[in-house]
Amino acid sequence: MIRATALKRKGEWSGAAADRVVLDFDGRHRRRLAMTGADGLAFLLDLAEAEALADGDGLVLEDGRIVAVRAAQEPLLEVTCDGPDLLLRVAWHLGNRHLPTELLGDRLRIRRDHVIEDMLIRLGARVAHVEAPFNPEGGAYGHGRTHGHHDHHPDHGHSHG
Repeated sequence: MIRATALKRKGEWSGAAADRVVLDFDGRHRRRLAMTGADGLAFLLDLAEAEALADGDGLVLEDGRIVAVRAAQEPLLEVTCDGPDLLLRVAWHLGNRHLPTELLGDRLRIRRDHVIEDMLIRLGARVAHVEAPFNPEGGAYGHGRTHGHHDHHPDHGHSHG
């Protein structure tokens, strides 16, 4: 099976792609995985380290062809507020819960979650259901990755009080 061993970022490659892979946010953070493009090209993603793949990036096959990366549409909540003070407060609450959040200037996007949706509405935010590619802000210690609250133990190295 042919391997994709290098990555070219959006803008670093041009021309026709040999195929494309359409991946959700979780699927765009990979190092080694057998993949099949939308047009049937089977290949092994075999990068030196895990990379956060972005819409428009290209996976370079051993023979020089490129497989385009496309961000899949995902079910998201789009959060808007009356004024920047409330939006900032809402962003703090999302960050406090370690939720991957996409920052879009005057609005935020997160994965759909009915419990969080209820919290946002109680805080005074407006919440709309949208289908869009999800590109959350990278964490302070990672490149394009954050981890959800389920990955964080509440007593893991934090002092409360």
